[in-house]
Amino acid sequence: MKTISRSYDSYAQAQAAVGAIEKAGIPSSNVSIIANKHVSPGHEPVSDTAAGAGIGGVVGGGVGLLAGLGLLAIPGIGPVVAAGWLAAMAVGTAAGLATGGLMGALIGAGVDEEEAAVLSETVRRGGTLVSVRVPEDEVGRVEGLLSIHRPMDVAARAATWRDEGWKTFDPDAPAYRPGETEVERMRREWRDDGIGKQV
Repeated sequence: MKTISRSYDSYAQAQAAVGAIEKAGIPSSNVSIIANKHVSPGHEPVSDTAAGAGIGGVVGGGVGLLAGLGLLAIPGIGPVVAAGWLAAMAVGTAAGLATGGLMGALIGAGVDEEEAAVLSETVRRGGTLVSVRVPEDEVGRVEGLLSIHRPMDVAARAATWRDEGWKTFDPDAPAYRPGETEVERMRREWRDDGIGKQV
């Protein structure tokens, strides 16, 4: 089995990607979604009260994997809205690894360490991660389905962060809170990319 992971700027994009994957016949047990509790530019954060009342209804969960959404705490990231195998790894056995819960879980699932660091940072900074385990002969089809919903260019995003002084994902760092400049940049990119019209 191979793990394919993509990060999205908005929860709605990731939700649509998960729906497409499940409609394509990939079992829900092979799909995972992890969204920062402070969702994405232009979206309100999910409140603790609402989360306790049933997170699926709050953020649009429905059938399949999304029906099982719950609020979890992942080391180095903080509260997330999550469901699936990767989320279980991130708060379970992988949580004690030196690399941190989510990064450790991604590495344990076969993701390259550098990519795992960047993907973990995307969630820390408000993104939503979708990870899918598939046989080798399904890789191309699943990558195509995930790409339709406009995932982040994580290499470009990491390059921007490195220009700003970021080195790698730090599981001991406090929960990330973007500054006003970054929030405005994310909103501008979100609008310019037409994402707001799609979700």
